[in-house]
Amino acid sequence: MKYTEEHEWLREEDGLIVVGITEHASEQLGDVVFVDLPEEGTEVTKDEEICVIESVKAASDILAPLDGEIVEVNQLIVDEPSKVNDDPLGDAWFFKMKPSDLSPMEDYMDEAAYKKFVG
Repeated sequence: MKYTEEHEWLREEDGLIVVGITEHASEQLGDVVFVDLPEEGTEVTKDEEICVIESVKAASDILAPLDGEIVEVNQLIVDEPSKVNDDPLGDAWFFKMKPSDLSPMEDYMDEAAYKKFVG
């Protein structure tokens, strides 16, 4: 897995990139009450705001980690936003995307670097 400075995690799976938020992000947000995901088929550009998460504490955006196409979204977290708090690294992934270029993945942190980053 790779991690962004915006507390997203990225996992390669069958040529697709699965994206979610880290446990740290989930804890900082508090109880998640709403998740807005992009539509499947949407073309996105790296660093474009594409998801909104609202919690009892704050609203936050998820940025596209790579250029590409959203090919699947996780309806589970739209229907049950609290899953983001329960299992942020597992069942509560946000979307899967088909990247147009995988090379930017190398710019993201590995787990050890991310743990150091969040201190």
